[in-house]
Amino acid sequence: MANGGPVCGPISTFSRVRILHALFEGGTTRTRSERTIGELCDATGLHPNTVREHLQRLIEGGYVIQASEHRTTRGRPRTLYSAATGMADASSPIARDKAKAAAERGDLLRRVLPASASTLGRDATYQLDALIEHLEESGFEPVVDDEQLTVDLSPCPHAAGRAEDRPMLCSVHLGLMQGVLTEAGGPLAAEAVRTSALPADCTVQLRLTEMTAA
Repeated sequence: MANGGPVCGPISTFSRVRILHALFEGGTTRTRSERTIGELCDATGLHPNTVREHLQRLIEGGYVIQASEHRTTRGRPRTLYSAATGMADASSPIARDKAKAAAERGDLLRRVLPASASTLGRDATYQLDALIEHLEESGFEPVVDDEQLTVDLSPCPHAAGRAEDRPMLCSVHLGLMQGVLTEAGGPLAAEAVRTSALPADCTVQLRLTEMTAA
């Protein structure tokens, strides 16, 4: 694509975006939305084999959780899928390992280049490590502003896509970013994706949910 880097990661295809949107939809900060393969097919219009293939990739990336239904009656339990939000009941071990590895790589970089350290404190710094790696994996070239708490993603690699698809895509990616930040643990949260009249312009607004010592 002409804008940004190659599109990859969890939102590499709009089919994955639709699956993730169906998983995020109906969930709240305290509860998660669990869907079966059949329900995801109904929500997206995709073939079951296509849904299974995408779900497997999303599970391997730490963005989706698979669990067996808890039944109180006889019968084979269904397999349920939900978005990995980083909350206690929706945490992916793969996502946790990725966040830990990102922090370790970040610490190594900061030892070599001390000026690259964030002024927001250790926990927030580790969150940014995880977020930046997630964004780079997704084809973005993030530029973080510690003072304004923004992440500039321009030029957006999805700008060449259909304009009518952008609201869903931005909503899903905001949810993914919040999941990464929650999984990493710390005071930062993803608040909004700010777009403009120019499709390639995209900025993520972060916020501090609590202050921690630097």
